[in-house]
Amino acid sequence: MNAYQQKWLDVLRAVGLKDWKIEPQGDDIAIEMPHVTDLKLIRDNLPTTLGAISLDINLPHERLKFIFHNGYENFEYVLNPNAADLNKG
Repeated sequence: MNAYQQKWLDVLRAVGLKDWKIEPQGDDIAIEMPHVTDLKLIRDNLPTTLGAISLDINLPHERLKFIFHNGYENFEYVLNPNAADLNKG
């Protein structure tokens, strides 16, 4: 685990989201939310939310993938995408 990933884990866990499980998954971060969580709402607000949270992280930015799952659906969001991410068609 790199320092950037660890810092994100620390910051996200400190928010104290009830019943959310936030764990490392390889070089990524897996976030398991309660079944009633509206993934569309999370997905729509994620760039703004992560942008605000990232202001507290003073480490060099690295590629980091967040994997969100609510028991029924899942989606991924890549922060600081690399060339391979940007070339996916």
